Amino acid sequence: MIGLIGAGRWGENLIRNFLQLGALSAICDINPEALKKSACKFPKIKRTSSFDEILEDKNIKAIVISTPSITHHELAKKALLANKHVYIEKPLARTEDEAIELIKLADELNLTLMVGHLLLYHPAVNKLKELIAIGELGQIRFLNSDRRNFGLSRLDSNVVWDLAPHDISMIGYLLGAEKAELIEARGFSTSKDNTIDVAHLDLKFGNEVYAHIHNSWIDPQKQCLLTVNGSKKTAVLNDTRPERKLEIYTVLPDGQVFIEHPIYSPEEPLRLECQHFLDCIQKEEKPLSDGIGGYQVVKILEKADYEMREKTF
Repeated sequence: MIGLIGAGRWGENLIRNFLQLGALSAICDINPEALKKSACKFPKIKRTSSFDEILEDKNIKAIVISTPSITHHELAKKALLANKHVYIEKPLARTEDEAIELIKLADELNLTLMVGHLLLYHPAVNKLKELIAIGELGQIRFLNSDRRNFGLSRLDSNVVWDLAPHDISMIGYLLGAEKAELIEARGFSTSKDNTIDVAHLDLKFGNEVYAHIHNSWIDPQKQCLLTVNGSKKTAVLNDTRPERKLEIYTVLPDGQVFIEHPIYSPEEPLRLECQHFLDCIQKEEKPLSDGIGGYQVVKILEKADYEMREKTF
């Protein structure tokens, strides 16, 4: 059974999915209002403000962490030391050293450590990965990922910790590249409050493929748009659309543009991700979004954060 830590906005989505999968045992949050709200929506689930109470429960075999990223390392370490499998929302940690410690600890204790890199489980993303793998787009030349929204909570001091894990993990997954190199990072504090709310990252992946990532907390119109330019065709994945999220563009010899709409599963990505975590525990298999993948993302984010602050403040 699962104990979930953090019943906020995203925590509610995790609660819903693990509950529907019949795996949720208890909810924990130090915020009384969050617990009260969860009681109204999920009245039959045990609730507590004590993390230790969750850890001491012998019936709970795994912990799901959906709290501010600055708390991830401490909570995950305690959970692993309590012999619990851990699913932790992105990012895995806030430093390379923290990420490495969690990976080593999980390995030593033979426990599952999975990072919530949601887009690796997105049916449209997996369809695009399939098309790239069979050469449908030709040689991949460049990728551009644009992720924007209003940053209403601003629990982090840099937008990249909130949004860029999606972009970095997704692009690496699509290209089959475990590692990426940060070429340049630029950030802007539009409110002059030491919070970087607009960021641009330039990355290089294997086979000399470059990618640009734009993240913003100051845009009222939500944007989740990935463009993959290939030598034959260009793919556009627009995750803000309710349907037909994936389009393939071909420029015909007469200059006209032909658009295809590949078919992919309508399943909810988060449901697939939650089920994958349960399956990995049961089968003792390595998660698709494992600790190593989480470490690679944290490594880039930590360097990008440092570079942006050196330039901005």
